[in-house]
Amino acid sequence: MFTRLIYFGTAHLNRKEKEVWLMPMGYLMDLWECHKQFIGISKPKRDISIDDVIPYGL
Repeated sequence: MFTRLIYFGTAHLNRKEKEVWLMPMGYLMDLWECHKQFIGISKPKRDISIDDVIPYGL
């Protein structure tokens, strides 16, 4: 498991191995999920736009 996470962090996310080891697990998993969505492997659970976040008229 850790070998695969180190590989993902160094090869796909362009981080140094020491940086990946010191990175919190949740942050590493969030970066990996963003990377998968960026290259098209996975889809976001919910797709929202700025109009959904900020109401019209503000």
